[in-house]
Amino acid sequence: MSDGIPGVFSSGLCLHPSSLHVNTTRDTWRSLEGLSAFGSLEELILDNNLLGDDLMLPGLPRLHTLTLNKNQITDLEHLLDHLAEVTPALEYLSLLGNVACPNELVSLEKDEEDYKRYRCFVLHKLPNLKFLDARKVTRQEREEALVRGAFMKVVKPKASSDSVAASPECHYTPLPSASRELTSHRGVLGKCRYVYYGKNSEGNRFIRDDQL
Repeated sequence: MSDGIPGVFSSGLCLHPSSLHVNTTRDTWRSLEGLSAFGSLEELILDNNLLGDDLMLPGLPRLHTLTLNKNQITDLEHLLDHLAEVTPALEYLSLLGNVACPNELVSLEKDEEDYKRYRCFVLHKLPNLKFLDARKVTRQEREEALVRGAFMKVVKPKASSDSVAASPECHYTPLPSASRELTSHRGVLGKCRYVYYGKNSEGNRFIRDDQL
């Protein structure tokens, strides 16, 4: 297992290559140390590695294609901010197989709406992209990213165990407070403005005057 770029790529034998294609089928790379020697890179394929949120690329002003499929990237916003800074010419980006890329094929908890929100947010951060993952960027997606992209970041609030413990579960009951306790059987008295005179009672029809 290798932690960085193999020495053969950073030696004088391969000075200033126009493209570097690395597509391993085994978990090998954890960092990209040594990549700074390749300032003229135009294509960089780093699929099937162990690259995570600490991924750091050198300035690559000519890079137009970057694939990071099947790595360990979870922080999407951090990655996009970094790419916007060091890869200004980027046009093709693929992040399939990472937690940062919600996809039904990777996680059953995600659906097409999650993926649409993801694409909208990526295009908001990287408006020059022409291809994202396996799909071409459409004009409609680009226009939506301009309007709504900044609001497409999904933030999951963290539940605080302290706040849950401090607020015990309360069950609603319409009964007055004096009658809510099961061991309390006190009556509840109140005042009412309505006075019943019995004038319209049906029982009055069966009472004779001499019985009053």
